Amino acid sequence: MSIEQIIKRDGTRAAYDRDRIATAVFNAAASVGGENREESEQLAVLVEKRLEEMYGSEAPTVEDIQDLVETVLVEEGHVNTSRAYISYRGRRARRRESRADQAAATFNNIPYKKIYNVLRWNLDHGCESVEGLNRIIADDRFPELVAACEKRYFGECRAVAENILAHSGDVRMIIVAGPSSSGKTTTTTKIMESLHREGWSLKAINIDHYFFNLEDHPKDEFGDYDYETPQALDLELINRHLGHLLAGETIRTPNYDFKTGRRTLDVHELSLAPDEMLLIDSLHGLTPAMTEGIPAHKKFRLYIETLGQLRSASGEFMRWADHRLMRRMIRDSWHRNHAPEETITHWHYVRKSELQHIIPFNDSVDFLVNSAMPYEIPILKNKLFPCFAAAMEQFKSNPKRQDAYIRARRVFDLLDPLTDWADDSIVPGKSLFREFIGGSEYTY
Repeated sequence: MSIEQIIKRDGTRAAYDRDRIATAVFNAAASVGGENREESEQLAVLVEKRLEEMYGSEAPTVEDIQDLVETVLVEEGHVNTSRAYISYRGRRARRRESRADQAAATFNNIPYKKIYNVLRWNLDHGCESVEGLNRIIADDRFPELVAACEKRYFGECRAVAENILAHSGDVRMIIVAGPSSSGKTTTTTKIMESLHREGWSLKAINIDHYFFNLEDHPKDEFGDYDYETPQALDLELINRHLGHLLAGETIRTPNYDFKTGRRTLDVHELSLAPDEMLLIDSLHGLTPAMTEGIPAHKKFRLYIETLGQLRSASGEFMRWADHRLMRRMIRDSWHRNHAPEETITHWHYVRKSELQHIIPFNDSVDFLVNSAMPYEIPILKNKLFPCFAAAMEQFKSNPKRQDAYIRARRVFDLLDPLTDWADDSIVPGKSLFREFIGGSEYTY
């Protein structure tokens, strides 16, 4: 008899997956110098056989499985790996306890009321699950979903503009911040359009031009550069230039070329008239050091995130970061000449930076915009699905790339039962989604 399901810590059931056991063992082994993925898979088979002997077709709990993993590791002579695995379990338990303490108020500093409203909207439109999206496509209602998503997102952008106008007597700077590929640039553009219609003038400063030369960025063991940390930006120069602009002075911003990885100083002339507001669209716009010289009452802070509430076929919600990863995989392929698999391997920098330098500052913003549109996922599958299978094969046995393997496997499992949508002409020319798939009527 074979095991088909497990019981999770919250009491719900999920599909049993031996690969998860093999990956956990391989990660523990890699932490103490192991490099043999095949041996980890053999150990996972032993664990599975023991589970079948003990439980038959009954569903074991996650804790039962982890206890048995420890036992099998010791019995098979992998004492150091067993110790590493026990240490890993302890760290995970402490993280769960920490998250539980914070759960009553927020998730990633996002108010649960906002998350609930997103879920309610998805439920009302039948797009809260992979099954729901498949049904919408089968019933020829996909164009209706596209229109509804675009209308909802535009409504939030218009609400931001209304809030800014309500504080127009003080505000001189609008900061649009959020994690990678959340849609900051398009959201900034749409807010500008709304304010222009009310007679206000805005002027944008491109923070990307303030990157240091690529050769000055730190590298890791793989030789990868890190664009995701605030320290990759010349924060001192940014802060100084912002102060000059709000004082009515003219500055000359740098120019950064992503293809060469080099910047040129004093290129783009910029000034701010008394009746203009300055717009900042930046991954790290909420980082205190970037605008520390500007009084708080002169700043309007906006945060953007893909607050998707889409359940997979197994009932788990898609991670917001996975949605943004898919967006960035496409954009990097045509904007930065990166293969999609490269973006997957680089993503651990993105998440590390978000957790350290972005999320801690998003709890005091003036407005929060949800940029996730459920209709994107079938289109993203059509464009990216083979990349995840290739990444899984490429990274499965590499002990230093297990984070990439786990990420690729998770997204592959989400997309696998989803019906894809091949014709992206259905996406409006001014859609936020065009920022990533190309073909936008906006100039980025």
